Formats: sequence, C-alpha cells, structure tokens
Amino acid sequence: MSEAPGDAAVLDWAWAGAPLAGERESGDAHVVAAFAGGALVAVLDGLGHGPEAALASRAAARVLVAHAGEPVAALVERCHEALRPTRGAVMSVACFQEAEGAMTWVAVGNVEGILLRAAPAAARAREAIVARGGVVGYQLPPLRPVTLPVTAGDTLVLATDGIRSGFVAGLEVRGEPQQVADAIFAGYARGSDDALVLVARYLGGSS
Repeated sequence: MSEAPGDAAVLDWAWAGAPLAGERESGDAHVVAAFAGGALVAVLDGLGHGPEAALASRAAARVLVAHAGEPVAALVERCHEALRPTRGAVMSVACFQEAEGAMTWVAVGNVEGILLRAAPAAARAREAIVARGGVVGYQLPPLRPVTLPVTAGDTLVLATDGIRSGFVAGLEVRGEPQQVADAIFAGYARGSDDALVLVARYLGGSS
C-alpha cells in the first residue's frame, strides 16, 4: 500500500517494493505529499506483515497526508495517537522546505535513511538519519529532529528493513530516481519480509 497525493514539485521521486511472498498487501508504505513551499516524504513499516501491518501503515499515511505542512515531530506524535488501536509502526519522516533550502527529518525504529549530496566537494557526501528505538503507537521515544541544508540534486533514500542495509555501502545516485529505486530493490530485497525503498531527489533551490 502506498499513498502519494499531490504534485510534490520540489522533488523528483520514485519507489520500488513488494509484499512478502504469499501476502496480498504490504505492511510497508510511502507518502509523498506537497504543501505550500515544500514536500513531505515518509516511509512506514507496520509491525510484522499482512493485513494488520497494512492497517497500521495506512493509518499513519492518512495522518501524514492530512497534516503534511506540520513539523515532523508533531506529525509523528499525531501518528502515535492514531496508531494506538493498531499493532504500531516504525517510520522515517522528512520535510523539504524550499525557501530555507533545508530538510528536517526524524525517525522512530529501523526505517533506514540516507541523504546523498550532489556536490562532489561537499564536506559530508552522505548523511545518515539517526533513528530512535521505539514503535509509533506503542512506545514513542523523545523525538530529536535534525535539520540539514539541501541543494538541487541532493537525493534522499528511505528503506524499510526488508531491504538489506548493505545497499548503503555502494550506493550511487546516477540515473533517474526510478532506476535507483529499482536497482536497490533488485539487489538488496531480503525476500523474507515486506520491502520498500523510496528515492527522492531535491529539485528546489537553497537559501
């Protein structure tokens, strides 16, 4: 299941994923939602797999879409309340703000996130999201969002734990986002869980 409403004009993005073999729906989901001056990007992983996992990720996706312009910590807190009746989910959420030339992100649980810089001379070519242990809807840790400057061409990759973490070591982002997402999924999907990877390239300016 995925949701991607709106025209996120500051991003060029794509995703690849599949449910666990034998399941009709995936507990992994993504959101890409535009708002005035920016775009929200998220990858969600309902605990386990199957219909109950999908129910949790869908509930979180609806919250994120409805409140896309809010700060990322507030969004995760909203999801936490909405997911209490479900088995819960882990998630990484990122907000791109074009006027500020910035991205703010926060993560709860093991949805991996990495930002790759387009400029070859960048002091830090890669930035990894710092995830806090917990489960949204069950146990929410203190949230510490991080804001980073972004420039046109910087690329965000978010992946659930159905994608082996080894993809980061040799990750390059030449080519279109769909090509990158397909290559990661083809090379690193575990096959033993739902899996989803989202690639979002920032098109906006910087301050």
